[in-house]
Amino acid sequence: MNYAEWRETVGDLRKQWKKMWRERIDDKVLAEGIANQEFPKLFVEQGSVIIATRDYRPPDFEEILEKNKPEEMKSQGPPPNPSEGGYGKFIREVICNQKRYGLEDRHRRVQQRKGEKKSQPLKHGGRGWLHHAR
Repeated sequence: MNYAEWRETVGDLRKQWKKMWRERIDDKVLAEGIANQEFPKLFVEQGSVIIATRDYRPPDFEEILEKNKPEEMKSQGPPPNPSEGGYGKFIREVICNQKRYGLEDRHRRVQQRKGEKKSQPLKHGGRGWLHHAR
């Protein structure tokens, strides 16, 4: 099975997945959602509970994809650990260790401002404004 056929299969599974959730029967007394028809590719039978309120794990689309994946695609194995490689390692080693020019310049400018004591004009000629005579 090539990649185009796999994408078509995934698209078909996604359509069935959306149809299953859209056309479920909601039982308000038991607070459950029940499948109204059989979905063999999703491993769901007619009348099985697909959603409930407590201590229930609904079907997971990623697990269904793994079950439907052909054998030649399963042999690829899981993706590598982020500590061994991938985007996470690239970000940690390359991007995080770059010199940040903007923050250092901003810090230097703030330090210069603190050294210059700037005074603001006094309100009402130094008499204050709270108890200003009327």
